Amino acid sequence: MNLQSMTGFARAVAEHEGTSIAWEVKSVNGKSVEVRLRLPQGFERLEPAVRQILQKRFARGNFQATLTIGRAVGAQAQPVVNEAFLKDLAGLAKRLQEQFGVAAATSDGLLSLRGVLDIPETVETEEARAALDAAIMVALEVALNGLEQARQGEGAALALLLSGHIDTIEVLTLRAEVDPSRETTVIRERIAEQVRLLMDASANLDATRLHMEAAFLATKADIREEIDRLKTHVASGRALLLGGGAVGRKLDFLAQEFNRESNTLCSKSNAAAVTAIGLDLKAVVDQFREQIQNLE
Repeated sequence: MNLQSMTGFARAVAEHEGTSIAWEVKSVNGKSVEVRLRLPQGFERLEPAVRQILQKRFARGNFQATLTIGRAVGAQAQPVVNEAFLKDLAGLAKRLQEQFGVAAATSDGLLSLRGVLDIPETVETEEARAALDAAIMVALEVALNGLEQARQGEGAALALLLSGHIDTIEVLTLRAEVDPSRETTVIRERIAEQVRLLMDASANLDATRLHMEAAFLATKADIREEIDRLKTHVASGRALLLGGGAVGRKLDFLAQEFNRESNTLCSKSNAAAVTAIGLDLKAVVDQFREQIQNLE
């Protein structure tokens, strides 16, 4: 399965027996599938089916779907004018003008009065309604196909960015692993020098206890476990990107693990070079996690 971004837009149009159908669907980032629908009056019956389709098809994102229906002129009912009632109203308006000086009645004013103009509702059979609903849902599938393609296109671009971040994390991890400051002889010499300085500063210090503490600090400062875990996380990240699908949450958890190991590496580092690598790691991990927020 391909990776998908959570942002995308698509439009699909169709026609069914003189009725135009248009769907516009778009999605943005979201923790789960949330759907907002804008349906014309009289088409609210489609809402449960549309929601179900979106919830089954996508794993994450805030979706907005808008349906526009246009009826052909010939398919619309013709207005009916109650001419007798209109004639009575016109006569009444004229008498009021002559007797009381009120403004003359206008044709549009008279036609807007209740009971003068009537537009009867078109009679739609159950079969015709079901056929129109089916055509609308077919058009929705076309729109969702386009939305999915748009999300996959952005997902492919995100995959390249995320893969590049993982490559950088690996390079920095290997750089920390081979840094000269991690060599046993270097660590021993540095701690021995620190112990010597402390002993010179105070003759009352217990040399045996001081050497024990130094050995403990040297063990605590070892970053072998952090490097091994970072390597494991790099492999896991590449496997998730390669597998595709809705892996946004898994990658977000992995980003937290990357960040934890980077923080620990910085806190345990006893050399400026390794600390600098740890800070670079944290910066890359932040970029990695920021991009993941757009992924399904």
